[in-house]
Amino acid sequence: MAHVDASVHNFNLGSATNLFKIKYGKLSDNVYNSANVLLGRMKKNYNFTGRQMEFPIPTTFSGGVGSRILPQPNFSDEKMAQITAKKVYSVITVDRESIKAAQNDEGSFVRLTKHAVEKGVESYMRNASRMLFGSGDGVLGTGDGATAITGTGTHADPYVITISAASFKEANWEEQDYVWTDAVGSTSVYYEVLSVAPATRKISLVAIGGAASPANTDIIYMQGMNASFVGYEPQGLKGVLDATSGSLYGIPVARRWQASQTAAGGAGLTTDRMNQVMLEVARKSGKVPNMILTSYTQFRKLLNLLEDQKQYNLDPRSADLKGKVSFKGVEFMSSAGAVGVFPERFCDDDRMYFLNDNFIECHHRPDFGWFDDDGTVFLRKASSDEYEARYGGYFDNYICPSFHGVLTGLAT
Repeated sequence: MAHVDASVHNFNLGSATNLFKIKYGKLSDNVYNSANVLLGRMKKNYNFTGRQMEFPIPTTFSGGVGSRILPQPNFSDEKMAQITAKKVYSVITVDRESIKAAQNDEGSFVRLTKHAVEKGVESYMRNASRMLFGSGDGVLGTGDGATAITGTGTHADPYVITISAASFKEANWEEQDYVWTDAVGSTSVYYEVLSVAPATRKISLVAIGGAASPANTDIIYMQGMNASFVGYEPQGLKGVLDATSGSLYGIPVARRWQASQTAAGGAGLTTDRMNQVMLEVARKSGKVPNMILTSYTQFRKLLNLLEDQKQYNLDPRSADLKGKVSFKGVEFMSSAGAVGVFPERFCDDDRMYFLNDNFIECHHRPDFGWFDDDGTVFLRKASSDEYEARYGGYFDNYICPSFHGVLTGLAT
């Protein structure tokens, strides 16, 4: 006689699963880094009105000096830097039924409208950080030109493009973002980033609106940007501090209107190179950088470089006097005192920025934030059971190049 398992006739978690509730823990913390030290420290104002904002910039002494006889007078050369506001947004939508279903703790982890609002602001700040370390062109990366594109552009079989090592920055790529190329970019034809593989620099893209396969040489931009719209994003550190020709804010790049630039040429990070940039900024402008921003790669190398200078405090109350093998931060001693060094995920792996945040400003139009001109943040969408909210405004970053320095080409 065959053995019959009596448990199949008993009440247990398997046979009576629908009678048991599910206990959920609290909403988890974010699993990504959204911090940006410079974005928090830089000056901001919200009274940018008129067609553009101008800043008079003295670039020379007045001349007219000499000995023995009265010298010929001359005038100083004042230039006029100009900025114009750029449109930057974050948009969220929620459907009405979901709002109603999430109105109490029994129905959801969070109030849906509050959660959507928080995520919209968070995504906006992430994009603002990307732009602050960019060049004002919206570029996320460029295909390597060698690896063939694979896939058909569907969710099951996305296009896969390999980004060049020189242009790849992991922080620029986020799943759920919509992106454009020069050939594909409109409100109806674009790509969605499906996945990011940092180790291989492969980006998986889903075609929306019939977007064709990208070329392996394509430049990929944040949505709203391509080669036709260069300069429509706020200016960033890379665009300002790397400039060696052309103009910045309407002033030609020249000896007194250019950042201090030092190329390491693939050599490793040393304190001598850091001193070189710090002192070069001070020599040219008379001001010393008050913060250093670098990639996590170079921050790790700096920690290793300073290993023999770290101090580990011993707790005298401890019976076995265990050392506290840790530290709160890193400071670099400059001619003006200690300067904090901070890692930043949007900084390129091979570089280090030496900044004076007294000369980095963000100028917004009035009423920056949630668009509530109609008396409410959430507006009903036409022909849809959804509400839309918009966050952002119109601004530009003004970064005076003469008071900053950049160290590039460091070994990674």
